[in-house]
Amino acid sequence: MSKLFKINILLMVISCIFSSAVVAQSETDEKAFIRFDKGLGFFDPDSIFGINIRFRMQNRVQLTTVSDDDLTIEKTEALVRRLRLRFDGYLGSPRFTYYLQLAFTRSDQDWEGSHEPNIIRDAMIYYNFSDNFYIGFGQGKLPGNRQRITSSGSQQFMDRGINNNEFNIDRDFGLFAYYTLFGNTMPLNIKAALSSGEGRNSPSTDNGYAYTGRIEWLPLGEFAHDGDFSEGDLEFETSPKLSMACGISFNKNAKKTLGQRGDFLINPHNITSLFADIAAKYMGWAVYLEYINREVKGSAWDAPAQNNLYVLTGEGFTAQASYCLKSKYEIAARYSMVNPDSEISTVEPKARVTTLGLNKYLNNHKVKLQLNVSHREDQLPTGTTRDFQFGFQVEVGI
Repeated sequence: MSKLFKINILLMVISCIFSSAVVAQSETDEKAFIRFDKGLGFFDPDSIFGINIRFRMQNRVQLTTVSDDDLTIEKTEALVRRLRLRFDGYLGSPRFTYYLQLAFTRSDQDWEGSHEPNIIRDAMIYYNFSDNFYIGFGQGKLPGNRQRITSSGSQQFMDRGINNNEFNIDRDFGLFAYYTLFGNTMPLNIKAALSSGEGRNSPSTDNGYAYTGRIEWLPLGEFAHDGDFSEGDLEFETSPKLSMACGISFNKNAKKTLGQRGDFLINPHNITSLFADIAAKYMGWAVYLEYINREVKGSAWDAPAQNNLYVLTGEGFTAQASYCLKSKYEIAARYSMVNPDSEISTVEPKARVTTLGLNKYLNNHKVKLQLNVSHREDQLPTGTTRDFQFGFQVEVGI
């Protein structure tokens, strides 16, 4: 292959990337996304093979003060928070689809939780029986709380609430099923998963599994462009929209302190998580409420004399509201809290975070600027700490 030919091919690819339409991404349960007007798409003329390529990155600066009285900057973070490459497509038939997502930054690979680079975030194969019923096999997001299911690229704030951070069930490997009833009037989405219970990229499994189920009801009809899984009303719904959901997950013989996440335990625990959330939108206004509870059978402690580990049990709540102007400037506010169970309250603080956000959507959630100011309070029997966080983030993707 000549050098000139290679250069021409490279220029053609670059031209395709920059000529691709940059539009809002809608990710509902991370289903394979094979519309070639979004991202960079290639497909076989005989429709035997198709692939859609997308990327996104989040560049961030965040400052944390010594306290809410002393505004001296104690900690500075300047980093690429997320850098992801995503592939969607089909093989042989549009019914048989796949979805792969890779992460390339240290903060996005869960180094702190797993102490190893988890490059693979999602690796799913789907079979679509119809528009209302499909199943998936592989590693992907469990149907837990709405804020975790919603892509980090479709969030109003730089990070999800602390309620989600402590109690979400994240990703797992297993069999997933999704079914929709009454799709033309009042959709009822039924979602279930049978998974290993070990979380992302686990090197081994035991004889305990995780059983997860979620039901969503949209009594006022579907949101525009799957807006029930995209924060803020950027579509300016012309009629009120509402989604109410609840779910449960039981992880038998969980090996980690947070179920599918966290440090490894010596003694497996049976963990139950409950979820409930509501999302509503109308004419630029958006409201979101979420509650999560995590319980464990027996003691939350795991051989405290040996390793001082415990399952983080308790409950959390998040409430957020926003208004988006026609100019695509948005004002948002959020309150998020975590209450650990009394058994672990001496080591796990009660936490409260209040956040104000100002967003500018240059191309909906695909290209946006985010400015956040947060106040955090952590309360332990030994004392209370409070501080401010100031953050700025730019997100770009195709």
